[in-house]
Amino acid sequence: MPLLTRIARAAALVSILLATPALAENKKAVLSQAFQSMLYLPLYVAIDEGFFTQQGLDLTKETAGAPTVALSAVISGSAQFSIHGPEWTAIAASKGAPVDIIANVVNGAAVWIATSPDFKFDSIKDIKGQKVVTGLMPTTSTSLFMKLLKENGMDPKTDVDMIQVALGSEPGPFMAKQADIAVMYEPGLDQVAAKGMKVVLGFPKLYGAYAFSAVTARKDVDPDIAQRVVNGMEMAVRFMAKNQDKTVEIAKKEFPTLDPAVVESAVKRMLAEGVYPPSVDISADALKVAMDTQIALSNLSAQPDYKAFVVKTFIDPAVAMK
Repeated sequence: MPLLTRIARAAALVSILLATPALAENKKAVLSQAFQSMLYLPLYVAIDEGFFTQQGLDLTKETAGAPTVALSAVISGSAQFSIHGPEWTAIAASKGAPVDIIANVVNGAAVWIATSPDFKFDSIKDIKGQKVVTGLMPTTSTSLFMKLLKENGMDPKTDVDMIQVALGSEPGPFMAKQADIAVMYEPGLDQVAAKGMKVVLGFPKLYGAYAFSAVTARKDVDPDIAQRVVNGMEMAVRFMAKNQDKTVEIAKKEFPTLDPAVVESAVKRMLAEGVYPPSVDISADALKVAMDTQIALSNLSAQPDYKAFVVKTFIDPAVAMK
């Protein structure tokens, strides 16, 4: 064998041996998401762009099918992390579960009201006496809608006729004209908008910063793994803010059965309206507004202790990354 060939093979072997310890350093973790949801796009960006891998983490994403199931996976230890509304974590913590939230995922109340094209809407009071398609409770979209009605002197039980349907199926009865009004998440909102329905009210602008979805962990989570997760999420939200087209591309890949034009409109709407956070930080005000909704609906008896519930020891180093 020629000397140069032997040298080349030896060099290749050395490079493999040197690389092996680095690969071995990757830690493994499981994250349970409530649903495959466009709201959780920062997670998908972090996975698809390799941000968790860059942090030395092999993250396995599982889909639970419900927020409570995802949270239960964390409490039981079958997953280290979960993504869903922080209210579920707060309710569990109030009952003694050793859980808290470690990173922001959605920082706007990602709910909108749409109407048929000919429906006259000047204010929320215009829907009094109307039929409204909403998500099946308990869900934040319907919770926020009910809270808004109460804030405007209306009784959700008597002043409107709510047609509650399974989450994600709201466009069906709305487009079938069972009601002139619908309370919706994305991508359902842009699905009906593409067919001529009007978007008349956006909760992101109405409420501002709102802790809508977050990463949950047990209090005894491995701090090194948790930091890697939070760092990866921070890298993702920074990327989304600067790379809208690439973010849309990732969303289209994650939701291949949806009309690409609908996906693009939905992602651009949520970016423009501040639904996705600028960082993984969760402000005390954003948490308070979100928890006030749950308190108003008697789902939660009191505000969680912000300093104990939001783990800044993971958030602050991530936000400080260069």
